[in-house]
Amino acid sequence: MMKDILKLKPVLQEKIWGGSKLKTQFHYEIPSSQTGECWGISGHSNGTNIIESGPYKGMTLRELWASHRELFDNETGEEFPLLVKIIDAQDDLSVQVHPDDEYAKKNEGYAFGKTECWYILDAEPGAELVLGHHAKTRDELRDMVEKEEWDELFRKVPVKKGDFVYVPSGTVHAIGKGIVILEIQQSSDITYRFYDYDRKDKEGNTRDLHIEDSIACSMVPHEDPKLDRDTWETDRMKVERLIKEHYFTVDKWHVNGKTQFNNRTYLLMSVIDGEGTIKTEEGSHFLKKGTHFLIPSTVEKYTLKGKMTVVVSQTTKK
Repeated sequence: MMKDILKLKPVLQEKIWGGSKLKTQFHYEIPSSQTGECWGISGHSNGTNIIESGPYKGMTLRELWASHRELFDNETGEEFPLLVKIIDAQDDLSVQVHPDDEYAKKNEGYAFGKTECWYILDAEPGAELVLGHHAKTRDELRDMVEKEEWDELFRKVPVKKGDFVYVPSGTVHAIGKGIVILEIQQSSDITYRFYDYDRKDKEGNTRDLHIEDSIACSMVPHEDPKLDRDTWETDRMKVERLIKEHYFTVDKWHVNGKTQFNNRTYLLMSVIDGEGTIKTEEGSHFLKKGTHFLIPSTVEKYTLKGKMTVVVSQTTKK
């Protein structure tokens, strides 16, 4: 029975809006200066991590989910449920919307829509997100889109390092330039674009827009979700509950010293600052900013030691 963590090799993806902060801030080996995403914990077919150590070394997380469900609390479901990534927006991302589960199943034949949340790791002065829109009805939304009244339609929100944003499916949104985020989401890659600033890729082509799907999926009118944040302290550690919603529960752990844990389920962990170690029943591993790993549900005890900030994600138990 596996009693150690699953160390994961990041998947780096180039994007038209990407930059080089995944190298300068996290020391990943990026393929180019337009690298937009690091998929740190992913079982998705468009980019699944390879296990880097232990008895499953060389397997992908997707393969492990299919063949060793005991590592994941015997959770059901065809697809690994969550995806954790770091996004570096050197330029504005397209204004987009994601479908809910029902729309994704009906129109894309995929199990998940896409609800997500963002922890702002870095933001340049004056950085903004698109979060929501100003249309009161779907007819008004369509009219403003057809007239290309983008400045009047899209709602912009300033953000800074340390902010947290919840983006349920149906939310019109875009990450603005100069922002680096840690994103926790349903494991889905379905995106419908409203607007892409008429920019062109390396071959001189504009990217596809999905106006009808975008209008159909959008929350109208937009409503900001209410978040109940909570904070508590344990032995040498402060915990911030960032969110607990239908699909995922996300906490931020401030580790300062040595803390022992009894484990009850599988956990997705991303170190966003500092460094330290994790010791399990079978091994000890060095952790630093940018390390992503998974603690299987078969690990009963582990110890974190050091001074570091770790974002811990898990599926919300029903």
